[in-house]
Amino acid sequence: MEILMPIWEFFQNNILTKPQFFIGFIVFAGYALLRKPIYECLAGFIKAVVGYMILNVASGGLVGNFRPVLAGLKDRFDLSAAVIDPYFGQTAAQMSVENIGRSFSMMMMVLLIAFTMNILLVLFRRYTKIRTLFITGHIMVQQSSTALWLVLFCFPDLQDPGVVLMLGVLLGTYWAVASNLTIEPVAKLTEGGGFATGHQQMFVIYFTSKIAKKIGNPKKSLENLKLPGFLSIFNENVVATGILMFIFFGCIITILGPDLMHQIDKGFKDTQNFGFYILEKSLNFAVYLTILQLGVRMFVSELTNSFQGISDKILPGSVPAVDCAATYGFGHPNAVTFGFLFGAFGQFLAILGLVVFHSPILVISGFVPLFFDNATLAVFANRLGGIRAAAIIPFCCGILQVLGGGFAAYYFTTGNFGGWHGNIDWDTVWPVIGLIMQNFQYVGVAFVVIALLAIPQIIYQRHKDTYFLIAEDYDQYKEVLAKKQGVPVDQVVVD
Repeated sequence: MEILMPIWEFFQNNILTKPQFFIGFIVFAGYALLRKPIYECLAGFIKAVVGYMILNVASGGLVGNFRPVLAGLKDRFDLSAAVIDPYFGQTAAQMSVENIGRSFSMMMMVLLIAFTMNILLVLFRRYTKIRTLFITGHIMVQQSSTALWLVLFCFPDLQDPGVVLMLGVLLGTYWAVASNLTIEPVAKLTEGGGFATGHQQMFVIYFTSKIAKKIGNPKKSLENLKLPGFLSIFNENVVATGILMFIFFGCIITILGPDLMHQIDKGFKDTQNFGFYILEKSLNFAVYLTILQLGVRMFVSELTNSFQGISDKILPGSVPAVDCAATYGFGHPNAVTFGFLFGAFGQFLAILGLVVFHSPILVISGFVPLFFDNATLAVFANRLGGIRAAAIIPFCCGILQVLGGGFAAYYFTTGNFGGWHGNIDWDTVWPVIGLIMQNFQYVGVAFVVIALLAIPQIIYQRHKDTYFLIAEDYDQYKEVLAKKQGVPVDQVVVD
């Protein structure tokens, strides 16, 4: 163990938690297993790493661009509350763990056991029906942090080895099962893109894929929307994003006022006009979205091509589960902005409700759930249920993020340290898991693990003929559907 720990620490600190390198080495290994020349392996490594770093730049830019606005809302209205955001949630979880005298370093071993659990579930996919390997490193760290506090909250007397083992099994099972749920929605969105989603809204992506077509009509989607006259400029993603964000940011920043924004945002120079400052903030949103889509195209292409080597030689039939932003290049570009705006309306309405009804805890929106959850859901909802679903589902998600996040921050006490994880799976699924663990103790943990493992079994029983096919050979999957529907392959309906 003394020999293995330094190796694991190096891997955890330099590769696992640095998703650009983690994915880069996976691409390199995949191409090597496909017996590609070394220079092609190296080229794939570089393109995957650079692509993911571009995505990181864009994600960081989006967060940084919006953060002064959130800070301004907090200062202007004298808000002292829990921020629903995974970065705030990670900090609050760490402070909660250390506040009761426990070591937060346990999280490192939890990562190891959880990742190993995910690999084992895929390795025995014939029995488990798990097809996905969760490889989004920074998300794994965030989730491990919050889950560690939940276990310690529910089992305060459990010793460290027991905490690590139990949480590792629970979290690894969640990663495997939840990402596995996204295979069908992602395959249908991307026409067999060869990846799944490994992020913070996996259960809700699956739920969205089931209810979107019941809410709206896929024929009335953003792709089919033809705006008349001057409104046709909204058909262009950059223009639509710029204008809508100018209205959104303009209203909020105008309320906050130039004096406060000068104090909060160091990028707002004294010589800059207030109106042009708002315009710059708004158009930055379009800039970072464009950059994000460029990064997605680079790393997803390399990952899906190379992962075939790993799938064939090491983990047969496996699919990589990656950042939710990887789906943005496959949906309508305006769906991302659409989801953000309607999610924001839902969150702001719910926050207003907390104020009106004198909630014991107040919630402040965090940009990561506000944007990435709702944008992702809108991409899937638009594809399967059109504009109506792309508006209603993110709006409802925004409400649930605030109410569920507020409840979790209050009940599990991380609100005392200013935050909660905030993403939709952690505002819905995980508070329920926490309540089950607290009330039923070890029986509750066993129940949760068994219930999670039962999910892929149930889905498999309903779709035996296509369950593995949709991940392994999408063209053949469509042929099977064509025979069922009695139509040519080019007319098959995939929904």
